[in-house]
Amino acid sequence: MSRTELAEQVNAWIYANTERRRVVVLDANYVGKLERGIVKWPQDDYRAALRAVLGARTDTDLGFRRPTRSLATVANVDRKDFLRAALGVTVGAAARPLVDLLKTHEPVPVPSFVGPTEIQGIRQTALVFGTWDHTYGGGLVREAVAAQLRYSAQLLNARCAERHRNNLYSAVGYLGHTAGFMAFDAYAHDDARSMFQFALACAEEATDWHLRAKILSSMARQAIWCGDPDDGLTLVELAMVRADRLTPTERAMVLSARARALAKLRRTQETLTTIGMADEEFSHAEPANDPDWMRYYDAAQHRGDTGHALWDIAMTGKFVSEATERLAQAVAGHTDAYARSRAISGIKLASLTMAAGDPDEAGVIGQRALTSAGKIRSRRAADDLRQLRSLAAPHDRIDEVAALCHAIGQRVANA
Repeated sequence: MSRTELAEQVNAWIYANTERRRVVVLDANYVGKLERGIVKWPQDDYRAALRAVLGARTDTDLGFRRPTRSLATVANVDRKDFLRAALGVTVGAAARPLVDLLKTHEPVPVPSFVGPTEIQGIRQTALVFGTWDHTYGGGLVREAVAAQLRYSAQLLNARCAERHRNNLYSAVGYLGHTAGFMAFDAYAHDDARSMFQFALACAEEATDWHLRAKILSSMARQAIWCGDPDDGLTLVELAMVRADRLTPTERAMVLSARARALAKLRRTQETLTTIGMADEEFSHAEPANDPDWMRYYDAAQHRGDTGHALWDIAMTGKFVSEATERLAQAVAGHTDAYARSRAISGIKLASLTMAAGDPDEAGVIGQRALTSAGKIRSRRAADDLRQLRSLAAPHDRIDEVAALCHAIGQRVANA
């Protein structure tokens, strides 16, 4: 954790477990004083919170000492103890960083020949990580999938029968897309862009039009999220090149991304027309004909994606009912396997209801969405929660809304 992140977690613990009710009680500057040994004995609730957040059993394990000594070495010793605890290092005479035990001395060898078995292994790895991403968000295992991608990329230099080479590039590209989207969800945007570019190059090499469309669609969504809908629209149009080679589900996916870009650009009529086109394509969907990475795009996902496009329009007071209906259907239709999508659609539904509907109802919807978020670690979801809290603030005299704002505050402090 950074100093700010540690301070936020300490604040959240104090808020939840003591009588204090101020949002900010400790900041990064104070954490720095602890690290440097300037503050040797914080007050009781600070120490209790730090023990809880850092998993320390005693104050001594954190390097805290009552100010009874004046030796010049005390500050230096205390600082080292505190840093050990903050870094998850064992304490004692023979202390050593636990991470040292994980240094790799025998890296996994890269095979000199790659065949169908290795290719299927890469695809299965991408599928497993993608499933985890949909359920828990991209934050927890992003480094693991990045390491797997680096290893898999080396397989492109191995010998491979010509009839399998396109499949190899396609499989590695699929894993690259999975890693890129997890990085996007964690706001590691530069990493995401590099991984998407790598995945796109693999798809182009494999002449895999399906994977190419999926990657460009995700690149468009990242651009839109980062405030560049015009670039997102360009990427969508690239994805639609030779759309006749795509399945109806894929065309619906790309069109829903196009609608989201158009909505951000305030091109309302074009947004509505594009949503109609996406609905028409999805009505012809045949999941059995879709590639593995399209498994997520079911009726709930389609309603959610098009509902998100309508959300931007509805927040101006237009087509509120249509946006509300689509988002509600998405929330109802998503299974636990797609917990992140369900939570994000629920948060958007609560925000729209808070802005254009009944705040009491919005409070209930928001609490459900917060519960649905559960163990998800998604920076996108966290930002949507902050937006919901901002929309809810004017209505915080309502008990349900006040409880929601408090719950969101605790949640995003730990996000």
